[in-house]
Amino acid sequence: MSRAGLMQEPMCLVKNVCGSLEVCKDAIEVLHGINETVVVVSIVGLYRTGKSYLMNRLAGQKTGFALGNTIESKTKGIWMWCVPHPSITGHTLVLLDTEGLGDVEKGDSQNDGWIFCLAVLLSSTLVYNGKGVIDNDAVEKLHYVTEIAEQIKIRSPSAGADEEEEVEDSEFVCFFPSFVWAVRDFTLELVINGKKVTEDEYLDFALQLKKGLTKKVSEYNLPRECIRRYFPSRKCFVFPSPTSSENMTHLESLQEQDLAPGFLEATDHFCEYIFVKSDVKKLKGGRRVTGKMLGQLAQIYVDTISSGNVACLDNAVVTLANLENQAAVEEALQVYKNGMKEVKFPVSVYDFTIKHQKSRSLATFKFMERSFEDNKGEYLKKLVEAINVYCVTLMNENEMTSEKKCRELLKDLSHDMIERLKNGEYIKCGGYEVYSSDRDAIITKYHREPDKGVMAEAVLNEFFNERGPEANSILQADKKLTENDRKIQEEKEKAALLEQKCKEEEERRIESERMRQAEQERQEDRMRQMQEKFNKEMEQQREEMDRAMDSKLKEQEELLKKGFKEKAELLNEEIKSLQKEKESINAGGIFKDYVMPLLSTGADLLSSLIMHKSIAKGLKALKGK
Repeated sequence: MSRAGLMQEPMCLVKNVCGSLEVCKDAIEVLHGINETVVVVSIVGLYRTGKSYLMNRLAGQKTGFALGNTIESKTKGIWMWCVPHPSITGHTLVLLDTEGLGDVEKGDSQNDGWIFCLAVLLSSTLVYNGKGVIDNDAVEKLHYVTEIAEQIKIRSPSAGADEEEEVEDSEFVCFFPSFVWAVRDFTLELVINGKKVTEDEYLDFALQLKKGLTKKVSEYNLPRECIRRYFPSRKCFVFPSPTSSENMTHLESLQEQDLAPGFLEATDHFCEYIFVKSDVKKLKGGRRVTGKMLGQLAQIYVDTISSGNVACLDNAVVTLANLENQAAVEEALQVYKNGMKEVKFPVSVYDFTIKHQKSRSLATFKFMERSFEDNKGEYLKKLVEAINVYCVTLMNENEMTSEKKCRELLKDLSHDMIERLKNGEYIKCGGYEVYSSDRDAIITKYHREPDKGVMAEAVLNEFFNERGPEANSILQADKKLTENDRKIQEEKEKAALLEQKCKEEEERRIESERMRQAEQERQEDRMRQMQEKFNKEMEQQREEMDRAMDSKLKEQEELLKKGFKEKAELLNEEIKSLQKEKESINAGGIFKDYVMPLLSTGADLLSSLIMHKSIAKGLKALKGK
């Protein structure tokens, strides 16, 4: 898809009809055409709070996402707009505008919960759009965040122990998007206890916990605790009213000079923050997501929700990894095939092997560039097996081309000699000497001819065998030769045949040795590629754990400052769990599982090539008999 303008206007990504969610195929096709890494910003909030206006501004447009000018909610389901990222070259900004939560016409809290859940799962930055102030009523309206643990699981519900499942929501911070609270139509001063505060301090103040063990306190604290625990970073923007109330009904048609300067300034700060600070969308494990992968994720999550199951991050990663790894195999195989198209048959085994190794190295690099979570090398093995099959096909083609060329060459060179044989010119006194001279001249010319390919000696050996009976007949008919001379010439014929046979075998031995040497030379390169990929994936996972631990430590420090010692101590277990997982990553215990299959595939390839040669050799021997 062209970078000049990915989409001219938004389109529906997820339909929401009568409480049933369904992905839109056209939108998925658009995403499948985006191979760039994506930054995904989604916005959620109560209906009729001006979400769409902010998203249009992020797209650099005044119109696009439907604003609406009545109490009726305009956005249904989730709408998508893909635009070139204004700050990061080679990235696409994907904007997701969600259906307003709490729509009185719909009256379905569970459906709202799934819309909110999808926004969290698909985005790298989640914007919550609210109005007025951040008070208890505003926080309680964000009750969907308290239901996340029931709607999203990290591991498959049947995969872990009960005690692990009880605390796994503490790991959401590793994988959840950054959180931005946009407060619209804010009319108050940012002052707390007589002191001027920043927008972020205002949000932190609103999310402060109350002390106490009563049910009322627990209910008050729950949404605040969830926001603190689940999201790795929190940011707040307050927006004054954009214009007079009578102009709000046609906001999208107003010129900038008709909007309040304070509103424009706040909007510019908001957009700048999103462009600069919003991270690339990543999977659990740190894999950077492309547009195509985002489309696959949307399909996976919506299918899971529609089937009545709980969205599971691990399951989604496994499903997506299988899709991507299979595509990586096909793409890498095509790279190999394209590289081998440059080979012009017939070609020597050495030159063929060098080109094969180079093409396979490029194919392996392409595979590793796209693949992920192939920890046991299953898909890598599929790639090498596919390359093996194609390689043997090419070797067959190379041998057949070489054999055809050599046969035609010998046919042309021996044409005159064959005619003499037919005319009986060699059946005379001294005929054997003339015949031997003609045959030697043919062999000399044959050897001088370049680029005969891998079957040169084998075809020449066959030529010797075919000429054997006629040479013996001419020898026996030559009256010039004594019986002793005939025996000497017979021995020479046998010696010549043996010498040619030895040449053929020596050529095959040299070919095999060259193949082994070339394989050994590439082994180190393959090891380096795999080590680099493994290190990169481990670094991504470490960054994931570091981000989660930093968030937990900051939260623990805040709790201790506010006097919540017990709650701070409860975080110790979560921090220890994250630290343990990070140590496991640092140990790199699966590297051998990841690399060994690659090492064995090199040997598998070599064995298959040698076996192919042996079979070919055996067939030739049978032909000769």
